[in-house]
Amino acid sequence: MMHIGIDMMGGDYAPLEAVKGLQTFLSTPDNNVIIHCIGNEEEIQPLFEQYQISSPQIKVIHAAEIIGYHEHPTKALKDKPQSSIAIGFQMLAGGELDAFISAGNTGAMLVGAMFSIKPIEGILRPTISTIVPKLNGDTGVLLDVGLNADCKPEQLNQFAILGNLYAKHILQIPEPKVALMNVGEEEGKGNLLAQATYPLLKENKHIHFVGNMEGRDMFLDKADVMVCDGFTGNILLKMAESVYDLTLKRGIQDAYFERFHYENYGGTPVLGVSKPVIIGHGISHAKAFKNMISLACKMVEHDICGKIAEEILK
Repeated sequence: MMHIGIDMMGGDYAPLEAVKGLQTFLSTPDNNVIIHCIGNEEEIQPLFEQYQISSPQIKVIHAAEIIGYHEHPTKALKDKPQSSIAIGFQMLAGGELDAFISAGNTGAMLVGAMFSIKPIEGILRPTISTIVPKLNGDTGVLLDVGLNADCKPEQLNQFAILGNLYAKHILQIPEPKVALMNVGEEEGKGNLLAQATYPLLKENKHIHFVGNMEGRDMFLDKADVMVCDGFTGNILLKMAESVYDLTLKRGIQDAYFERFHYENYGGTPVLGVSKPVIIGHGISHAKAFKNMISLACKMVEHDICGKIAEEILK
């Protein structure tokens, strides 16, 4: 039985949408999981009653405080030990949880992941990724998408390994193709970071490196794992997120563009820390919360953190 913690107070529409997402998740069969709902009990319990959520799989942990979006992450975690995020990381670090998810203060989630449960031994810098919907129906993964704006070649080389393992075990791609995001396909192209990273990826025995790729190939089948620094990755992510909004504004209904909606994927995992931590979008609704719980379960089931630890030590 796995134990998943969810911050019920994180997100613009929490706790209501978190409760609705929980209801949807519990309606699916064979959920071998205990959900620890961390938040203000006075707000959560009436919603549980309203949505008829009563299950031995649910445990409520009262949190008297909330970390707001605009609070300084480190200071807030220190000053608010009874907040839902702080309690979640206390439980994760103490072994009471196998994974923790939140759509709350992103900075607080990243600080908690870095300092409460620590990076896996050998990891230079943890990273965050995003799912990339491909035109052929498959999915890829892009990383880093904002945690590390400035990177060293050795870090990008490690991101490739992390993305490769995530694609293999979570996206179920047997032999992921790994590429370096660049301004041209030829070897030797790019800025100093790209030029120095290319030979490291070329010699990396942990991955199937297919060379450089350009932004125009991001949604095609050039690669399954796309590696870049967090500055570049965040710009690509925000551009990709805008595609769905643009189709709505233009009244376009298309199955492919529907896949750009962030709620289909729930949240992004912090790869490289010792236990699964998943960060959701601040405007998450029920579908996103349900998918965050499902992703957390999948990461625990496949022991992705353990597989990363094994691979890094090879």
